[in-house]
Amino acid sequence: MTAGEIGRRPWIVGVSGASGTPYAAAVLRALLDAGESVDLVVSRASRLTLLDETGIAFRDAHWHEDLGEWLARGADGKPDAFAVGDRLDQVRYWSAGDLAAGPSSGSYPAKGMVIVPASTACVAGVALGLSKDLLQRAASVTLKEGRRLVVAVRETPLNGQTLKHLVALDEAGAVVLPASPAFYAGATHIQDLVDFVAGRALDAAGVPHRLYRRWQGELGGGSPDR
Repeated sequence: MTAGEIGRRPWIVGVSGASGTPYAAAVLRALLDAGESVDLVVSRASRLTLLDETGIAFRDAHWHEDLGEWLARGADGKPDAFAVGDRLDQVRYWSAGDLAAGPSSGSYPAKGMVIVPASTACVAGVALGLSKDLLQRAASVTLKEGRRLVVAVRETPLNGQTLKHLVALDEAGAVVLPASPAFYAGATHIQDLVDFVAGRALDAAGVPHRLYRRWQGELGGGSPDR
C-alpha cells in the first residue's frame, strides 16, 4: 500500500448485466464529484450491455481509457457530454474474475457498496450467497460486515422468485432501490430521469449530491414554466 492509499475507504460500485449503464455512469460521476474514492467491479455480462447501449468495449487492460469515455457520455448517447478530467485517479478497478481482490475480504476498508444496475441474476446470487464472481462476493462481504449495500434493481415485471430474493436482501440489511425515475423534479431530458435514480441511490448510501431537485412541498414545483 502506497502512502497515498493509507486511510483510503472507497465506495465499491458493482455494475451487473442489466440494462441501465447510464445509471452506473451517473452514480460514478457523482461519487467522484463528491470527492469519494471508488472501487469499480464490472461484471462480464455488463460489458455486453455496455457495448450494446453505448458502443464502448470495456477492456481490463484499457479500463482507464474506456471508463473515461463511458463517464463522458451522456444518457442520450452523445460523447463528451461531461468533463471527466483527472477524477479517474480516485478509481481503482478490479476484474470481476479476481476473487483474491481487495473487496473480497472483510478486512479491506470500504464505506459500502452500490450495485447499479442490478440484474435479477445478480440479485439472486447475492441473496443466496453464491459469490460466483467478485461483484457478488463483494456484496456478501458488505452485508456480513454490516456496511451499507444499495441494490438498484432494474427489471420489469418482477416474478415471485425475484421478489423473494429482494425480500431476503432487505432482511439482510440491504437497501432495495428499484431504478424507478420520478417526474415531479421537472425532468426535461433523459439525463434528468437517469440522474434522479442515481441521486436516490446516493441518498440511500448517504453521499451528498446535487443530481435532482428535491421535493419542497409545493405542488407544480417541477413545471418547466415555474
